Amino acid sequence: MKRATRINALLLLAVAALAVLPLALGLGDHKEEPFAGADAEAETAITEIRPDYEPWFSPLYEPPSGEIESALFALQAAIGAGVLAYYFGLRRGRRQGEERAAAAREGGGGTEGAEGGGGAAVSRG
Repeated sequence: MKRATRINALLLLAVAALAVLPLALGLGDHKEEPFAGADAEAETAITEIRPDYEPWFSPLYEPPSGEIESALFALQAAIGAGVLAYYFGLRRGRRQGEERAAAAREGGGGTEGAEGGGGAAVSRG
């Protein structure tokens, strides 16, 4: 097994463990809402400490249900993941292009056999 494959498998196992362990160990069973968000936890803590506290602002948009709120949160996460994936893909592509250009300059213009290319490259001008 390649080193990169082993690392990817371990990372996947770690992510799966982070998702499954809280459920398997029963973390949060003693709470009314076992996996409430940080906002709800903060609101509960504030009202316990200071019951007469009034928030000094209100949300710009309040979704009509929790399902819509969760869907919007998932959409936001997906857009963020897409932006990150685009950025890392762009960086990798630029680096590979620079490596191919450097190999072409050193090798007299041919790109066949360039390291890191993953195969023969065809130049389209």
